Amino acid sequence: MVGKAVLLSSNPPPNPLAPFARFRLMPSTIIRSFAYRPEARELEVLFTTGRRYLYCEVPPAAADAFRAAFSKGRHFNARIRNHYPYRELEPADAAP
Repeated sequence: MVGKAVLLSSNPPPNPLAPFARFRLMPSTIIRSFAYRPEARELEVLFTTGRRYLYCEVPPAAADAFRAAFSKGRHFNARIRNHYPYRELEPADAAP
């Protein structure tokens, strides 16, 4: 019986997505990930361009609909963009 070689390491390889671990990742051509904070009614969106925006006063039902949408980009453009106050976040402004 021939066994397979297994590489054991005490140091796992770095995860390039670790800074975005709190985000929900999904396949989208414009949205890389998002995070919703219901207690603050804030929706943080990370775009594939690397730009990050914080949308305020987003009700839980709107965030749930966004989460459930088949096409995140289409839903975002039709129901979130220009419907809620927002600001662009600098990398240092991002919530931990």
